[in-house]
Amino acid sequence: MRFFEQLKYNFQKQGILARVIIINVAVFLTVNIIGNFSHLNLLEYLALPIGGDRFLIRFWTIFTYMFTHEGLWHLFWNMFLFYFMAQIFFTIMGEKKMLYVYVMSGICGAALMLILGLLMPGSFAYSILLGASAAVLGVGAVMAVYSPGYRVYLFGTFELQYKYFFLMIFVINTIIDFSVNTGGKISHIGGALFGLAYGYALKNGHDLLNISFLRIRKKKSHLKVVSHQRDFSTTSAKTTGDEQKMDELLDKISRSGYDSLSKREKEELFRLSQKNK
Repeated sequence: MRFFEQLKYNFQKQGILARVIIINVAVFLTVNIIGNFSHLNLLEYLALPIGGDRFLIRFWTIFTYMFTHEGLWHLFWNMFLFYFMAQIFFTIMGEKKMLYVYVMSGICGAALMLILGLLMPGSFAYSILLGASAAVLGVGAVMAVYSPGYRVYLFGTFELQYKYFFLMIFVINTIIDFSVNTGGKISHIGGALFGLAYGYALKNGHDLLNISFLRIRKKKSHLKVVSHQRDFSTTSAKTTGDEQKMDELLDKISRSGYDSLSKREKEELFRLSQKNK
């Protein structure tokens, strides 16, 4: 009993990013180890059934599928991409928004597949959907719209703007050899579309996570990246509020990338993002 209490305590200490990865790994181990020893096909209860009415009696799978993997490489690749993309995401926007985008992107990817399964039952009969790909690509798509100029470094050497990095990942994961795992790749499109929509809304001052539209600012919000050039020192002298500081830092990231921030500016950005979770 004490072991499980300690396990629960350690889990609660982790951030949302670590928790999502831990859940994915735990489900993978459960499916492949406990499932094999007990001779139970746990995928029937965790993966999303496509085609027919099987989903109606396993409705919870629209959520559980995005945490479920059967193959080790599938798990590793998704979690590797998620860790990289989520690090960038929550540094600027906070972990709460990251979890929201992960879940909603996964649901949108699943919804697209469920609709196609109903429209074309012959093409997806007795198929299942599993894996975090749609959710992960949704997280990445937000940043591709919201901060397209953010600099990433592949293998620590090749510098690439985030929008091109995401496009490359999307093409590799989805477009190349579309005939293989077609259903899964269609779900990638659904997840990415939600991420693009969320990123576009944020860039225009609207946060879809905030269900109260009374709090949406008409002209700008602290999450808006201003596209025109501004004198950083002059603006700082005129404004002292957290909203203006956040705008200035995000503007600089959009122009020159996250690494252009000084140590003090990175600390300030982290403080403001934590405040707005």
